[in-house]
Amino acid sequence: MIRIPLHMPQLGESIAEATIVRLIAATGDAVVADSDVMEVETNKAVMGVVAPCNGTLVEIRAVEGESYAVGAVLGYLEVSEEDADRMGYLEPEEEPTVQPVGSMPAGAPEKPKKKRTPKPEPVHSDKVEPTIKGLPVPAHAGGASYLSPRMKARMVELGLSAADLAGVAGSGAGGRVTIEDFEKFMENLDRQKVTDASPMRVAVADAMRRSWTRPLATVVIPVPLDNLLTHRKASKEKAGVSLYALRALAMALSENSAPAGRLIGSQIVHPGSIDIGFAVEAEDGVLVPVIREADKHTLVELVPIYARLVELARQRRLAPADMGHCISTVTNYGTFGLTFATPIPLPEQTVLLGLGAGRIEPQWDKDRQQFVPATVARFTLSFDHRVLDGGAAGRLLSRIADLLNHPEQL
Repeated sequence: MIRIPLHMPQLGESIAEATIVRLIAATGDAVVADSDVMEVETNKAVMGVVAPCNGTLVEIRAVEGESYAVGAVLGYLEVSEEDADRMGYLEPEEEPTVQPVGSMPAGAPEKPKKKRTPKPEPVHSDKVEPTIKGLPVPAHAGGASYLSPRMKARMVELGLSAADLAGVAGSGAGGRVTIEDFEKFMENLDRQKVTDASPMRVAVADAMRRSWTRPLATVVIPVPLDNLLTHRKASKEKAGVSLYALRALAMALSENSAPAGRLIGSQIVHPGSIDIGFAVEAEDGVLVPVIREADKHTLVELVPIYARLVELARQRRLAPADMGHCISTVTNYGTFGLTFATPIPLPEQTVLLGLGAGRIEPQWDKDRQQFVPATVARFTLSFDHRVLDGGAAGRLLSRIADLLNHPEQL
């Protein structure tokens, strides 16, 4: 049997480390290929570290609650020589030495085959200090208008940033925050209850900080929902209002992808695929699972896809392929009873569609020449004003509203 290392896998793009949250297998346990040995948490989800093949877990180096870099050795498995060779853990076989014809006497014993040995393990720093430090805003965020070198040095020492000083009243010239103001602020924090921000909360804070570096605007339109609700009631597959909106957004962007383009330098880069995300509230944050090529699936086809992703998101078990790289997001803040909000698009997105709660309102009926009750919700479109103006944003939102009023087209 050969002893091979169990490494921290690459759990997603830009993921450099993960924290051990649960050890599933114990030392001495037999494990099978692709079974979870332990659970780890990134700033996006909880995922499993799986056994690469059948074997026995002979050593566990990982400690629950500690963070480890991608590639770090978390433990060791004892596996068969065949599996070790298949995964490249054995030194290559030596090329056989060709003996000249007649050089070996007849009946001479064959040279014994040399036993293959495991490759030496590369030196790797296993345990790491989590990169998230200080208050939940990265150190390069902008906040105070002026910081003295002394102030900067002190903040670097504590792992804080200029954005953390937003709540500090400055007593210096022009309202500047002095070192005395800062130290008084820190002393006051020490006397208050403080809890650590979760990795997800820090990730959300970082995303919103980066989003806010752009000029953002919001347009709003009232959308009657009665046709949609009637269509849903008559459908065998019951899609929620959020999924209707996601499908309508995908169709509108497939007709004109420019509103979802990103401004890079002096060029608008159009999306290559209509991949739409939707916000799902998870513990201490929000996850955004993504439906790929949402414009190429009918509403009925999207129902099971949407349901699967919602369940995985709530369990924080989304696969890397189910997150990231989407051109827009749908968020239903109406589930909290809110009728209007101005949600912020993710940093890599130009537009975000928001859904308010439906309310029964009087609507003028031209045919009857009277007001009639109708269920109406405010839909908002938040957008990067560098890429879109109000007119273009309004036309996109109007097209979405039109599609929702004709749900049979979805």
